[in-house]
Amino acid sequence: MAERERVMRMSVEQPLWRALTAYRVLTMLYAVGLFATAYEEFARPWIAVAYYAVLAVWTLATLPRVANAARCTKRFLAADLTIAVAGILLTPVADAHERVLAGGPTLPSIWTAGSVLAFAVKGGWRWAALASSLVAAANLVERGSPARDTVHNVILVCIASIAIGYVVEVARASERTLARALEIEAATRERERLARDIHDSVLQVLAMVQRRGAVIGGEAAELGRMAGEQEVALRTLVSGGLVPVSRVSEDAAEGAVVRAVEEQPEESGPVDLRALLAPYAGAKVSLAEPGAPVPLAPAAAREVAAAVGAALDNVRRHAGEQARAWILVEDEPDEVIVTVRDDGPGIPEGRLAQAEGEGRLGVALSIRGRLRDLGGSAELISVPGQGTEVELKVPKDVTTVRGKAEQR
Repeated sequence: MAERERVMRMSVEQPLWRALTAYRVLTMLYAVGLFATAYEEFARPWIAVAYYAVLAVWTLATLPRVANAARCTKRFLAADLTIAVAGILLTPVADAHERVLAGGPTLPSIWTAGSVLAFAVKGGWRWAALASSLVAAANLVERGSPARDTVHNVILVCIASIAIGYVVEVARASERTLARALEIEAATRERERLARDIHDSVLQVLAMVQRRGAVIGGEAAELGRMAGEQEVALRTLVSGGLVPVSRVSEDAAEGAVVRAVEEQPEESGPVDLRALLAPYAGAKVSLAEPGAPVPLAPAAAREVAAAVGAALDNVRRHAGEQARAWILVEDEPDEVIVTVRDDGPGIPEGRLAQAEGEGRLGVALSIRGRLRDLGGSAELISVPGQGTEVELKVPKDVTTVRGKAEQR
């Protein structure tokens, strides 16, 4: 990953480094040529000759250093800027005082900008601001006063270097985003390929084991049930990775297998309700859901999932271990509807009122109470001998969750 990111960064920055390399050579030749044309006007030309010799050797010897960001180290940048600042400060010593006051060029001339630009390309606009500030201070010391042309040149170099540094930072951020998008695309393609292979082999075998186990009975039936659960989990996983890691807890008192949703980390944006309902699917629980995400506020999604879990728990307790259940998720424009239906014996008329009178508030609190706190509703329809259906409705614009929902 680190190597890939480094290569992709170089693909964007490499033209800048090449341009900087050419700029340094050309500006070095320009500075030397400028000195040659005004040699006789210098008060101490031998100082300038010595400086230009050092500048030429340094520029040519360090060309590999400005070939890419990896070779352009902080130590090199510091030494490069030191040579530029030293040339500016040596100008009053080598040149005539009248030429300095008249606004004559410094010894490194525009070569100094290349040193500042190296800071910008390497470290962004903050490094560029630091380097240009040091160059500005050196120019003010060289002139002795903030002359108009000096201030103009300093501001020009400062603005240009900071702008280039900012562009480099934006380019690097774009490259990281692109690299991440390419990785996601590659992972999606690989998951689709694996899904095809698994569908043609493993899932079909598990489905066959489930069917044959149910026919044979005995221990084979238990093996078939387990194969059916694994088929559902694997199918959900390869279809999009919606299922978070779930835990299976054994209820020793009743022998029921309860699949519980793992505690989800706090999220600031909407979550996909399908991800919270998917762990409930199994050999005896079928889940039908939309192909697209079903977004809900995190607290609301958890409350709906908990209400579905309570409804399935009622199926196991009152309809028997052999009862089947179906979960249907409908994503409407203004609300989300989740229906839980079973093929059990149904609830006798008046039984719910009797249970509430006896203090059994499973449906009243675990299901209706949760949906009421969300501003939704829960409707229970049961016909003796025809099973039970629980319809949960929750609005999509839930912004606050009161009571228990706020504490979960």
